[in-house]
Amino acid sequence: MNEIVCHGIPDMRPLEKGDIVNVDITIFLKGYHGDVSETYAVGEISESSKKLLKCSYDSMMKAIDICKPDTPFKTIGEVIGNYVDSQGLAVVRDYTGHGVGRLFHSEPVVPHYPTTMKPIMKPGYVFTIEPMINQGMYQIKEWPDKWTVATADGQRSAQFEHTVLITEDGHEVLTARGEDSPPLSF
Repeated sequence: MNEIVCHGIPDMRPLEKGDIVNVDITIFLKGYHGDVSETYAVGEISESSKKLLKCSYDSMMKAIDICKPDTPFKTIGEVIGNYVDSQGLAVVRDYTGHGVGRLFHSEPVVPHYPTTMKPIMKPGYVFTIEPMINQGMYQIKEWPDKWTVATADGQRSAQFEHTVLITEDGHEVLTARGEDSPPLSF
């Protein structure tokens, strides 16, 4: 929660009003993986935290909107990076989206920041888009537990993630929010 970018191990600290917490869920069903995450507000949160959550969500959705056959994966990074920069926030560069299917964390690598990658999207590709957005700098630090990753400057981080399928004429969000999904907190 709060300054944890990813891989945090829950502990006994109770959630407090004003916290933000990311819930990242991986599913393995009938031989296939799925991956989705959202960042939630605990009670009322600050305007800067609302801006962070909204930017993280919007950058992911803007990137999903451009997904279709023959689109270079680097376009995802350009869309996310340019939008996040325009909001005065930072994209974590140590982690990317990834392919999912029978293997988890497989190809393709899906950048969330500008890069020179060459691969392009093809029908049948299934991958995640999951930008991790920080209020301060993009740098991170790993905790001594060798698992938890936090912002290097102690400022907050938020993440939203969807699993996307490239179809013959566009894309389908396999982990799309439904009518019964809880409302977004921004």
